[in-house]
Amino acid sequence: MNIHEYVAKNIFKRGNIKVPESHLAHSPEEAAEIAKKMDKPVAVKSQVLSGGRGKAGGILFADTPEEAAERTEELFQKRIKGERVTKVLIEEKVENKINEYYLSIILDRDAKKPLIMASTAGGMDIEQVAKETPEKIVKKYVEPLEEFMPYQARNIALEMGVDTSEISEVGNFIWKLYNVFKEYDATVAEINPLMKTTDGFIAADAKMAIDDDAFFRHTKLKEFDEFKDEKFAYVKLDGNIAVIGNGAGLTLTGMDLIKYYGGEPATFLDVGGGASEESITQALELVLKNPNVKVIFLNCLGGITRADDVANAVVDVAKEMEVKVPMVIRLTGTNEEEGQRILREHDIPFETSMERAAKKAVSILNEL
Repeated sequence: MNIHEYVAKNIFKRGNIKVPESHLAHSPEEAAEIAKKMDKPVAVKSQVLSGGRGKAGGILFADTPEEAAERTEELFQKRIKGERVTKVLIEEKVENKINEYYLSIILDRDAKKPLIMASTAGGMDIEQVAKETPEKIVKKYVEPLEEFMPYQARNIALEMGVDTSEISEVGNFIWKLYNVFKEYDATVAEINPLMKTTDGFIAADAKMAIDDDAFFRHTKLKEFDEFKDEKFAYVKLDGNIAVIGNGAGLTLTGMDLIKYYGGEPATFLDVGGGASEESITQALELVLKNPNVKVIFLNCLGGITRADDVANAVVDVAKEMEVKVPMVIRLTGTNEEEGQRILREHDIPFETSMERAAKKAVSILNEL
């Protein structure tokens, strides 16, 4: 599960990894206000999960608050590899660059070990570097059950070929990055570039991915605020079947069934046990904005949430948005007879069995 840059940088800061000053903005006016307070040239960085946003025009620069607002508005009109920009990071522009390095830690599932990759060819497409000049990339496995020591990180910096005066500091970044990787059950933790300026080293960009299963059991779940809407918890995943449920356990069970029948969840979206018609509507609208979603699996067990409210929300969204994405609805519980009557009246199919509904969602996907 990938997370946005601004969350990764907050995690880096907690791990004492130096990053540029930055603040999240949801509107051009907010961007201008932030830039005014910062009182310096800024980078306006689209917060999307797609890779390659720089090449796609997802990072712009501004010298004044007015320009920051204009650049933000410009980005809000864009889609980066199909993903609409809804928030930007207003970040101090890192200047006086001397060198750029690449640091990354990934979980090698075949080797069952973390793999550290480091290179003096930072700021570039690392796949291109690996293809054209593989000798520039240092690769070292870390034994997961052993402590990774600072001297080992310095040895990697030495092997990278950095200047002798930089070995200690670059090694320190490697060591801290590994500690973040381990603490947060990451599958990827990357700094590209690690920038050397006249003021020292700084992580100019941050990328992280968290193990899907670890996310839900993680004791620091509250730190991932980006995944929480005002009314529900939302996690965007890599699959193409959106899973919505009213309760975390119900939603997770729905996701497990989707995987059991051969599908891949595109979302974890828990509207909560007391979800209203309004919140169900907002949840459906939210997942429909995701271009990767090909089928929606709405898994609702009426308790505090009433089945007729769920049905009315489905009908309203289907009418207003002219939904072209197939929906599979499992609806039972409080007021189920009325809810099911509403769906029948509008020719919207439903299931009462969660297993049948999940299997049907995967079957529909396979037929598309």
